Amino acid sequence: MRGPAWLGAVLFLGVQLRELWPAAAVEVYTSKEVHAVNGTNLRLKCTFSSSSPISQDLTVTWNFQPEDLSSHEPVFCYLKEPYELPTGRFKERVTWDGNIEHNDVSIVIWHLQPTDNGTFTCQVKNPPDVYGTIGEVRLRVVQKVPFSEIHFLAVAIGSACVLMVIVVMVVIICRHRQKKAQDKRIEVADAEL
Repeated sequence: MRGPAWLGAVLFLGVQLRELWPAAAVEVYTSKEVHAVNGTNLRLKCTFSSSSPISQDLTVTWNFQPEDLSSHEPVFCYLKEPYELPTGRFKERVTWDGNIEHNDVSIVIWHLQPTDNGTFTCQVKNPPDVYGTIGEVRLRVVQKVPFSEIHFLAVAIGSACVLMVIVVMVVIICRHRQKKAQDKRIEVADAEL
């Protein structure tokens, strides 16, 4: 093969290989671990990048796996619009907080409970980019520490001690000044004699 025939064959082969090449991957980004207080709300942030423009067929799937490693549970879905799931532990407790135009597919979980401890996964498919990483974020729900009577007692005792130290310092300073003033009067009286 010489000249244009060789070039044509290479171009044809290149086009054919490109068609067989797998679609570019979607990259998904989340925090590795987050902590939240029991009873509060939490935004689980998830963003993505794709080599393709945002498709009308973009899908987002959020799943949850409890700490006991039982089966995954669906949490939230997005396909052209957000869909809350009609059943499950997160029913009526998850809302969409993303913005597809800004590659943000975040959700908010309301009224966190200790049973929400586990791993959340976020998967994004943006056809033709349907393969790629799955974002994982581990959630730790911690108990709110109430302001108990022991805390109140510790603050009261600490405040009383600080106040006592201040009073003692003021008394010492006043007595020192009185002594100086008395010594000065005695000096003046001795000088007059």
